[in-house]
Amino acid sequence: MATPLPPALTTGTYAVDAGHSTASFSVRHAGISKVRGTVGISAGTITVGEDLESSCVAVTLDASAVSTGDENRDQHLKSADFWHAEERPTWTFTSTSVTADDDAYIVTGDLTINGVTRSVDLPVAFEGAATDPFGNKRAGFESEIVINRKDFDLTWNAALETGGILVGEKVKIALDVSAIEQN
Repeated sequence: MATPLPPALTTGTYAVDAGHSTASFSVRHAGISKVRGTVGISAGTITVGEDLESSCVAVTLDASAVSTGDENRDQHLKSADFWHAEERPTWTFTSTSVTADDDAYIVTGDLTINGVTRSVDLPVAFEGAATDPFGNKRAGFESEIVINRKDFDLTWNAALETGGILVGEKVKIALDVSAIEQN
């Protein structure tokens, strides 16, 4: 039996509005605080089918468009120590299935970071639909997931004098997406 769509979400193709969407991350730093940043969204498409099973998502992020509020740290993240943005400029997510789990939706797909692809389950909340003042039909979605950066060959680190490591292994990724229905 097909799982129904949320009542306010209509079938069609939606383009991710990069100017009104955010892909952010946070990671433990020196064991005592967190560093937060964003990665630029290059493009994205959300196809809403007649039911969840016929829906799909594809998003591309720009690894060189990282911002943590510190230019030196941003350059280090773009370097070969981390995600080598010059050789691997894009990160991608392509869904393989969309299912429902109570009030949440699970978008399973292939996440590629640093040239490494892993299957992940994104819990997605549909935040609603609205028509903006320019007549664009918009749909909003949020998701948050924790990944282990080592799973994507992001292994650079430094030992601390007091014990422990400089950069934590767990990275929280949060997505806040606004998408515009295409005619």
